[in-house]
Amino acid sequence: MSKKQIEECIRTSLEAYFKDLRGTEPDNMHSMMMGIVEKPLLEVVMQHADQNQSRAAEWLGLNRNTLRKKLLEHKLIK
Repeated sequence: MSKKQIEECIRTSLEAYFKDLRGTEPDNMHSMMMGIVEKPLLEVVMQHADQNQSRAAEWLGLNRNTLRKKLLEHKLIK
C-alpha cells in the first residue's frame, strides 16, 4: 500500500466521521486523530521490530525513551 493509498483511507474515514456528526461541529480533532493513528502505528511497528524498542524507535524517528513513554500511554507495555 502506498502513502497515497493510506492518505485516501484517512480522507475517506474523515468524510464518514463528518457525515456521522450530522452538522455538529467537531472538537479537538487533531488530538483525537493523533491518538487514533498512534496506537495502531506503534502496535504494528513493534510487531515488525520483534518488540525491540531501540529498533522500533529508530524506524519511527523517535528517541527510545519517547517511544517507551508512548507505549506506556497506550498500555502496550507495563
